This record gives sequence, C-alpha cells and structure tokens, in this order.
Amino acid sequence: MATWLRSLPGLLRCRDGMRLGSQDEKGQGIVEYAFIIVLIALAVLVTVILLGHQVNNVYSNIEKGVKYATG
Repeated sequence: MATWLRSLPGLLRCRDGMRLGSQDEKGQGIVEYAFIIVLIALAVLVTVILLGHQVNNVYSNIEKGVKYATG
C-alpha cells in the first residue's frame, strides 16, 4: 500500500478542520460588516445633527417663496 494512501484519512480530517476555520472567518466577516454599517449610521447621524438647521432653513425659504409666488 502506498504511503500517501495510508495518510489519506489524516488529510481528510485536516481538510474538514480547514472547513471549520472558514466558518469562523465568515462569522468574523459578518461582524466586520456590521461594524462598518454602525460607523456609517453614526456618520449620517452626526451629519444630520450638524447640518439639520441649515437644511431646515433652505426648505423654509423654498416654502416662503412658493407661498409668495402663488399669492
């Protein structure tokens, strides 16, 4: 019997162990994506807080202009 054939069961176990490792990495990837989404949400929130009054003023000016134009 060839040497590589005798070591085949060990290689298969090693391959199965590698498959388990990839599942752990998938979980890590999901956590990383969740972290990125949280960072984006925080950036949007800070932007809305900082620019909210200016945007409100723009829409108020548009509203006043429409009311004045329609009489």
